[in-house]
Amino acid sequence: MKMSRLLPLAALLCAAGAWADGGLDYGRYGIDLNGIDPAVRVQDNLSLHANGRWIQRTVIPAERSSAGVAEALADRNLERLRQLIEQAGQGTDAEAGQIAALYRSFMDEDVVARRGLEPLRESLRAVAGLGTAAEAVRYMGRLQDQPVDTPFRFYVGQDPKDSAAYLAGVGQSGLAMDQDYYLGKSADFAAARKAYLSYLERLFALAELDQPQSRARDVLAFETRLAKIQWTNVENRDIQKTYNKLSLAELARRQPGYDWPALLADAGLDAAKQLNLDQPGYLSKLAPLLRAAPASTLRNYLLARTLDAYAPSLTPAFVDAHFDFYGKTLEGRKQNRPRWKRGVGMVESGLGEALGKLYVARYFTPEAKRQADELVRNLLQAYDQSIDTLDWMSAATKRQAHIKLSKYTLKIGYPDKWRDYGGLQLAPDDLAGNVRRIAVFNYRYMSGKLGQPVDRKEWSMTPQTVNAYYNPANNEIVFPAAILQAPYFDPGFDPAVNYGSIGATIGHEISHGFDDQGSQFDGDGNMRNWWTASDKARFKAATRKLVKQYDRYQPVPGHHVNGELTLGENIADNAGLEVAYKAYHLALAGKDAPVLDGMSGDQRFFIAFAQSWRSKSRDEATLKQLVSDPHTPDLWRPIGTASNMEPFYQAFGVKPGDKMYLSPKQRFHLWW
Repeated sequence: MKMSRLLPLAALLCAAGAWADGGLDYGRYGIDLNGIDPAVRVQDNLSLHANGRWIQRTVIPAERSSAGVAEALADRNLERLRQLIEQAGQGTDAEAGQIAALYRSFMDEDVVARRGLEPLRESLRAVAGLGTAAEAVRYMGRLQDQPVDTPFRFYVGQDPKDSAAYLAGVGQSGLAMDQDYYLGKSADFAAARKAYLSYLERLFALAELDQPQSRARDVLAFETRLAKIQWTNVENRDIQKTYNKLSLAELARRQPGYDWPALLADAGLDAAKQLNLDQPGYLSKLAPLLRAAPASTLRNYLLARTLDAYAPSLTPAFVDAHFDFYGKTLEGRKQNRPRWKRGVGMVESGLGEALGKLYVARYFTPEAKRQADELVRNLLQAYDQSIDTLDWMSAATKRQAHIKLSKYTLKIGYPDKWRDYGGLQLAPDDLAGNVRRIAVFNYRYMSGKLGQPVDRKEWSMTPQTVNAYYNPANNEIVFPAAILQAPYFDPGFDPAVNYGSIGATIGHEISHGFDDQGSQFDGDGNMRNWWTASDKARFKAATRKLVKQYDRYQPVPGHHVNGELTLGENIADNAGLEVAYKAYHLALAGKDAPVLDGMSGDQRFFIAFAQSWRSKSRDEATLKQLVSDPHTPDLWRPIGTASNMEPFYQAFGVKPGDKMYLSPKQRFHLWW
């Protein structure tokens, strides 16, 4: 189950009243009246009506690919983290010393420039010494604990069919861009390939390797061959198809093109008794592709992947080359983020929970945690009541749904037990070395889980992450501290606003346990069918309707939303909003909501929902999202969800002929 990206959730720390940041003003009760564009009929486009004036006056910062609510909150968070990191440098405890060393290694540009390519010399020599394809494949196995990508990637995670045990696995990898960029016929994809070729040439030239142009063409051709045999993003969402657990004996018979004992030993997984193959068809085709490739091609490929992995940690010329491709070409950004922001990001990725402890102590209170827990439980109760009202689900399946919901684990704010970084040694004058040591530390932490009891208290996000997620293996919903702050929720805001923003998003995360993927897991986190055949058929019929609906949306000219790729998130959006609306009316306890600024409670509910997804994005970034991200672009999320809900039609008088109108037969309902 993929984690949700930058989801607006609760905020429990600020007093009610006006809150403005990054050009966002939520007034006295949570609605930004100045951002509404009355020239756009809400019946035609909820997002542009609720956000049109804000979009017109907002300029995306040069360093960003988008602007909006989430970005403003993330920027405020970066400032807070910077202060914590700089203050940690004055501390004397071991973790403070690690934080200071890592940040200093990134910020000391003179040392980075002086060292040049020296930190990579050993790795570059090792690649240059590979004489055969077999040697190259073994080397790829040894790279598993490095930040360098390869055509396959080993991992350790919970067994989908036995969530109490860890399982080693291997999946496809090794491409710099998403598959569509290599194979797509449109002018956008062709331009990206041309830019990638130039980027590869720059890397080879900066590394003072001969024939940079021919090497670059060689790498692009090889990666294109990889792209042709890899599974699509839609195929990779099929959790049944990607579950292929084999014993080592079965592995040797079914995938004879690899020396599996040697590969597993090189990858530090020689203790594995079984291995899951995420994409067995790809692995079957990869073996002959690697054998047929000239050793020089594999060397060029591995050199490129090595230089690409470390480019942000090398001299300014490498940093600029990396940004020009990934930042400018693929995301449309005009300039790189300030170095201090990238340095904060480095500390977050390397010492996330150590920094998280400092963040929680400064910015997250026990009262905030208590109120967040209460809000989530209110939504769970509304969900539980909704199950009983479903006319498409049988009594037998409803019983199982109630059981699963009752077993949800809530994680609010921060983990009960913090991660120990004592074994990680960092140097204040070796940035690239620190990148390598962090990768090794994290990989060994992951691979060391094999054969150990599953730690269900572990978090997959740090407390300072502006995000949230549902994890089916633990049947848990997780809300880090950083998203529990204004402007997404305030106790003094209008209840319609709180339920339309935080309520819909909490409902979204709860709903992931019942989307097309999460519904295949039971309350204990095991992949098991708990549906009757007829209920599952009705569920699939309803979701096919949703796929067709979202396939019609075209955020970038010539490029549509992929309804199959985004199905799980779209189910969660729709179900989450439905349940949030029910919870809002339960909270009213039969009383009428007041009319504020001419808006009824239901109208404010939908306007708040649309403003919580306020965003303005560059086309390049939106295109990248369309081909690789399971989320529908932000401005289309309120359109897709509200157009399925009868209360929206009633609140705004939506009629046939309006652009938001869907006929009753076209509307998707799951928990209504």
